Amino acid sequence: MKRVFVTGMGAISPNAIGLENFSNALKEGKSGISRIDTYDTTDHTVKIAGLVKDFDAGLYMNKKEARRQDRYAQFAISAANMAAEMAGLKEKNFDPSRAGVIVSTGIGGIKAFEDEHNTILNSGPSRVSPFLVPMMICNIASGLIAMEYEMMGPNYCIVSACASSLHSIGESYLKILHDECDIMVCGGSEAPLIPLTVAGFAKMKALSTRNDEPARASRPFDVDHDGFVMSEGAAVLILESEESVKKRGSKVLAEVRGFGASADAYHLTAPHPEGLGGYYAMTKAIKQNNFPIERINYVNAHGTSTLLGDTAEMRGVRKVFGDCISNVSINSTKSMIGHLLGAAGAMGSVATILQIMGGFIHPTVNLENVIPELADLDLVPLKYKNKQIDGALVNSFGFGGQNATVLFVKPE
Repeated sequence: MKRVFVTGMGAISPNAIGLENFSNALKEGKSGISRIDTYDTTDHTVKIAGLVKDFDAGLYMNKKEARRQDRYAQFAISAANMAAEMAGLKEKNFDPSRAGVIVSTGIGGIKAFEDEHNTILNSGPSRVSPFLVPMMICNIASGLIAMEYEMMGPNYCIVSACASSLHSIGESYLKILHDECDIMVCGGSEAPLIPLTVAGFAKMKALSTRNDEPARASRPFDVDHDGFVMSEGAAVLILESEESVKKRGSKVLAEVRGFGASADAYHLTAPHPEGLGGYYAMTKAIKQNNFPIERINYVNAHGTSTLLGDTAEMRGVRKVFGDCISNVSINSTKSMIGHLLGAAGAMGSVATILQIMGGFIHPTVNLENVIPELADLDLVPLKYKNKQIDGALVNSFGFGGQNATVLFVKPE
């Protein structure tokens, strides 16, 4: 069996920038949710979000180039820079034709679109930036990363709403598994926090309005939830074949052992009530290499903080694990950082691998009053616990009923 390993990671999260800071923040249960201070929220029902603070793109990329990119691309390139440095890719000691990039987003350069739309309305078409199109298109982050590291293999972007970045990791895994590539840069980035997008999700009644208590607003699995918190950030992983790891002397962080994708085929925004789509994705990921289900003892849940979503996902999890469910710890990284939309699955993957490496399960913060149906599950409320993780599932589900699951295991 061909083996695929994770050898580098980068994270820019609302509660921390960089892996060490992010790992510490996860363990501490540090919230990254705050009042929105980037625009006037007076007339908005939602005034909170997961904003990345103190981010300087110039620390990770050419400052002139940074000015020509939307914030989502700045995040992506910066996280990729961290991951590439960790994996030793900056030496470019690989075959460029067998190295590819699939870094995705759900929305892309929406801020650039908004800015230039205002420009054409206020100043006319002659004042629209010549960089508008490359700034706003969803695939530009993958293209820019490939240019930076001279990677000439597969290069594109998957857009599947909130499942985008986990689909990217899964498809990158398959590229290596099927011997199309030796190295893949994958993950996702999102910077959706503009008035229009927040208002759009708010009108769907999808977002929390706990504006006076931002840190307590994201409440997965909790009776007192009132919707998810929208966030920004990026997470990027480097995947390598076993042969590439040996040739380059790469440090292994985790192993990828399965990928599953499915559709709910049910509703525009609501999940299948029995969690069947998630169940199929998880089952496919486990069965791909026949990994023993008894060895999977952790699930990084999609867990957005909505009643329909949280309960449906856990119904699917129960169906997957059956009698083994008592061995499984489950948490939601979104309880601390909110929902990064297209980047959520990649951020959950980085969080999962940090927990595998550190031997702990981070808390599901704000979980004070568990939904009765979920009361018997180990949802790790409020405080982290020490636990050695042998196998872990990461779930990510998108509007349109598009689901992805990736299986990560502790390297042997």
